[in-house]
Amino acid sequence: MKEIVLNTNTQKSVIYCGSGAFEKYAHIDGGVFVVTDDNVYSLYRGLIEKTFNGAAVKVIRAGEKSKNIKTLTAILQSMVNAGLKRSGTVVALGGGVVGDIAGLAASLYMRGVHLVQIPTTLLSQVDSSVGGKTAVDFNKVKNLVGSFYQPEKVIVDPLFLKTLPDREINCGLGEIIKYGALDKGIYQKLQSADDLNNPEFLEDITADCIQHKAHVVTVDEHDLNGARKTLNLGHTTGHAFELYYGKKSHGEFVLIGTYYELYIAKKLGLCEDGYADSIINLITSVIGAIPVYGDVRKAAQFAVYDKKNNDDKISVIAPKCEGESVEIKLTVKDYLDLIAECNGVLKEKYENS
Repeated sequence: MKEIVLNTNTQKSVIYCGSGAFEKYAHIDGGVFVVTDDNVYSLYRGLIEKTFNGAAVKVIRAGEKSKNIKTLTAILQSMVNAGLKRSGTVVALGGGVVGDIAGLAASLYMRGVHLVQIPTTLLSQVDSSVGGKTAVDFNKVKNLVGSFYQPEKVIVDPLFLKTLPDREINCGLGEIIKYGALDKGIYQKLQSADDLNNPEFLEDITADCIQHKAHVVTVDEHDLNGARKTLNLGHTTGHAFELYYGKKSHGEFVLIGTYYELYIAKKLGLCEDGYADSIINLITSVIGAIPVYGDVRKAAQFAVYDKKNNDDKISVIAPKCEGESVEIKLTVKDYLDLIAECNGVLKEKYENS
């Protein structure tokens, strides 16, 4: 088991990562309010009741559609009904949606109560549970309303991965490959791995991803100096396609976004061909063929609302070489043209194969 400390100006977070972390660290003194979703509750109700004996539990519907103001308000009302005090603790037990919305509720209730994140999906374990970003979707824009609010503890236990379907593992691998494009050590582990789905490999690489993110958040907690912006690699186009097309998971769209943004980087001479091909091989090993889309310009238009943009430019974080990324700023027209061009190249390739 590994213990990773994330120190920021607002809060010290301790991330306990490895087998047995839940059993050892999930018992919490004082008033506890658990937020989870119906999928997790159906699988782990007994474990929740045993671990958080007598705690109030708010169960929300699983999925991104629950990540909205209405659900947030319902959680806050349930906190009031439960009589949660300012000294109490919100436990976010679930995937990224639960972590985001429960974290936001914790930051708002009585101007802030204690927060513990217990991520139950691979994606939330390697990424979203760490770093203090909380949010809900608003006005059809992903994560538009939110706050920075660091959890006091994050408990990352592979116990919960045993009940995940393959698609959820692929979703988490999307974020892991993102970290591989940012961190040379992670990249080399991915390149040498015999099986990306091996449980021991996933436990080891998860800790590496958390360590990378903890370092980035320590130097740029509030996304102000550019260091944290690198964590959005693949997300500008990935989020836009996710909002427009749906159906696939967030991690799968991150991989698709990375592919399209690699095309842009290669087109502009900013990424080495051999390195780009190795990242593409990792992407396709997880999700297979990159999809060709209709209405791709309309989908890409959603990137205009991305929070990383400034000066009326679209900001794209793309792989450059081992351990390095590059920020590319494009006019909306140039961005849409390049996305459409990449889609056209893919279509032609499939038609001729």
